[in-house]
This record gives sequence, C-alpha cells and structure tokens, in this order.
Amino acid sequence: MSDTARYERDGDLGVITIANPPLNLFDADLIGALPRAVAAAADDAPRALLIRAEGKLFTGGVDVAVFKGLSEADGRALTADLLEVTHQLEDMPFPTVAAVHGLCLTAGFELSLACDLIWADTSARFGLVEIVVGLTPLMGGTQRVAERAGPARARELVMTGELYPAETLERWGVVNRVVADGELDEQATKLARRLAAGPTRANAATKAIVRAQTDAGTRGADAATADLGAPLFETRDLQRAVETFLSEGPGKATFEGR
Repeated sequence: MSDTARYERDGDLGVITIANPPLNLFDADLIGALPRAVAAAADDAPRALLIRAEGKLFTGGVDVAVFKGLSEADGRALTADLLEVTHQLEDMPFPTVAAVHGLCLTAGFELSLACDLIWADTSARFGLVEIVVGLTPLMGGTQRVAERAGPARARELVMTGELYPAETLERWGVVNRVVADGELDEQATKLARRLAAGPTRANAATKAIVRAQTDAGTRGADAATADLGAPLFETRDLQRAVETFLSEGPGKATFEGR
C-alpha cells in the first residue's frame, strides 16, 4: 500500500493517515491509495476509525493535473471511484471521526463529510473550490453539506468557492467541534478512543437510524427503529451493562463490541 494513505490498527481504534507532502494533494497516487486504506479499515473492522493527516495542512485538495484531458466517460469513472470511497466510509458499522487541521479543500473536505464526526482546530479553513476550474464537487460534498447545513448553505459554499473558517462551519452544523490549535491530535484521538470503547453494535444501530431519517424522513426512521434497536437486547454488551448498572450504578459498564 502506498504510504500516501496508510491504515494502522491501535488497539480497538483504526487510523487512516494521509501523508503526501508537502500539500497532501489528491494526486493520482493518493486517489489510488486512499480506497485501499479505506478498504483495509473496512476489512479489519476496528471499533472506531480516525482519519487524520500529517504536515501543516489536511489537504490542498485535488491536484488539478488529474483532470487534464479527461473525457465525459473518464469523468463518470472518476466520480464513481470517489463516491465508492464516500459510501464505504459512511457504511462502516462503527463510528468514524475526521480530524482536520490547517487547510482542507475539495476531495479532502468531502472525505471528512463522509465521516460521522468532524473535529477541527481553530485555524482550519474549509472549501469546495472546484468552481475555479469549472467543476462541481464529485465526491458527494455538495449534498452532504446540504444534509448537515441545508440547501442554501450548500449552494453558497459551492457556488462562491470561498474558504470558510472552522468556527463558521461549526455554527452551521457542518463541523461538530472546534478545538484549540495544537490540541487537535490529542483531543480527536481521545474522542475516537472513547467511541471505540463504547457499545459498537449500538453505535452501528444509531448510524443506521440516522441514515434512515436522512433517506426516508422521521417516520421512515421510526419504521426501521425496531429492526435496528431490538436485536441489541440480546447483545452481550447490553446484558452486562444492565447487570452492572443495577449492581454498581451508572457509568461503570465496559463494552466489548459484542
């Protein structure tokens, strides 16, 4: 696997690291390596996944050279490949966290939007700036900003091609949490480890219920809740947690992901 995107296991936590200096551009190498790293995470099935990047910025976006000379058919194939990564991340049955620092543009922003939670440092800046080359986002970023912040915000962000500070996107509901510069790695890793130590199957059910709501509305999610939630009563995690709660009180249970 190329070192531009690598997957590693650290206990119950999986970590994908982007390392394509100096700008972590989504060039041909990274575009090829990232799906392999995501597939490795899916196959390994940790109890939570953290996506981070090395260097001074998360990513400067896609290397525009990738687009040179592409036909419509080539564009369709590229879009399908990028969306496959997005869908695979979204479909993982465990929590996923993106830790974003510095600049985060185009495909990197879209990658973070495929995660359950986005944590960013104070100096982080986000943008879907494909408009500068006459393109629209292909990895699902537009619709996922619309899902998180509404269609008007999605149109604004994509059509203007402006950069937005993390605090603005936190206010819009796109970014979950903004932390002080220099603390992101520690804080995001702490969060990811906390999620990895949680009831993995309950977290998977939560993800599926939220997806049902976004796909089919609140009543659609209601219709799916019993199928997703009722099997949890027979999990070892729930049974042990109930026993622990009754004997020792709340907050004492530990979970195994079973």
